[in-house]
Amino acid sequence: MLPALSPAQEKLLISLADPEAAADWGVDVSGASLMALLANAEFHGVLPIVLRKLRERGDANLPKDAGLPQKLAELRDQSTTATGQSMLLQYHGDRIMKALAAKGVAARIVKGPVFARKLYRQLADRPFTDIDILVDPASIEAANRTIAECGFKLGSGEAESHELQEFKWLEKDNSSLLVELHGNLVHDTGMRRRLSLGFRELQAIDNGETDTPAALLTIGIVHAAGGHKFHRLQLCVDVLQGVRALKSPDEEARLLEAARMTGIELELATVLNVTGRLFGAPRAIELANRIKPDLSIRLAKWLITGNMLLRVNSREKLRSRLSRDAFRWVQRLARPRPYPA
Repeated sequence: MLPALSPAQEKLLISLADPEAAADWGVDVSGASLMALLANAEFHGVLPIVLRKLRERGDANLPKDAGLPQKLAELRDQSTTATGQSMLLQYHGDRIMKALAAKGVAARIVKGPVFARKLYRQLADRPFTDIDILVDPASIEAANRTIAECGFKLGSGEAESHELQEFKWLEKDNSSLLVELHGNLVHDTGMRRRLSLGFRELQAIDNGETDTPAALLTIGIVHAAGGHKFHRLQLCVDVLQGVRALKSPDEEARLLEAARMTGIELELATVLNVTGRLFGAPRAIELANRIKPDLSIRLAKWLITGNMLLRVNSREKLRSRLSRDAFRWVQRLARPRPYPA
C-alpha cells in the first residue's frame, strides 16, 4: 500500500506529474512528504517527470532529510536503467518492424515509444516497458511467425491470445523484453461489440498521414479506459499531452469523428473529463462535453474521478476498485451509437 497523501500533497503530485508545469512550488515540503510523494509517483508511472523537475529545482533546494539523498540516488539509478531498457526495446521493435516489412506485413508500433517521441518534449519523461505492434487481424499469423523468427517465444496462451487479439512475446535470451502483438487495441470481448480500434481504423483516422494527433489521442483514450481501467496517473498524462498536441479546430473535429467511427464516445467523454479536472485543463473538459451525454456517460463520469485514480493503491483502494469495476460494466452494457458508414 502506498503512503497516504494529503490533498495538498496530491495537488503537488499532479503538478509535478504534468510535463509542462513549472518545477517550482510555493510551500515548504518536508523530507517525509517528498519521500511519500516519490513512492506515489513511482507507482503511477510519472517518476521520470518528477525526478527531472527535482533535478531542475536543484538538490540544494530540497528538504534536508537524512534519507532523501540516498533515496533520490537509488531512484535516479532506476530511472537511468529504465531509459536503457526502453532503448533496447526500441531496437528490437525496429528490428521486428523491418522483418515484417520485408514479408509484406503492414504493421505499426503504437503507444510507448510513439507517445514518447510525438507527445513529450523530453523522451526520458515517458519510458516504456514493452513494444506494442498493431496489425490487421488477417495478418496475425504471419506476424506471429515473423516475431518468432526474430528470436522471441510466445509467453501467453494461444487460445486466450486469439480471443483477446493480443499475443505476448518474450525475447528468448532476455525475458524482460516483451513485445505484444495486437489485432485490436480493444481486448475485452464484451466491449468489442460497441468499440473497436484496429489497424484499419487508425489508417482511416490518419487519412494518409502517420501518427496524427487525433490517432494518438484516440489510442491514449482506449489505453486508459479500455485496457487498464485508470490504474495509474501516467495514462491521464498521455491523454493530457495528446490534448495539447491538437493544434487546430480541424484536428479537434478529426478526434471527435474518430470517436464516433470507433465507438469510443463514452470513453472519450470519461477520460477527457477526469484528465481535465485532475490537471486543470479546461480544453480537455470542453472536448469531453462535446459528446452529447446519455445515461452511461453521466454514470461513467460519476464513477471515474480524480480521487478514484489517485487512490488506486491507498487505504481507499477497495472503493477505487469497485468504481473502476462498475465502470467496466457500464462500458460492456452501453448501447452502440449509430454511425453512418
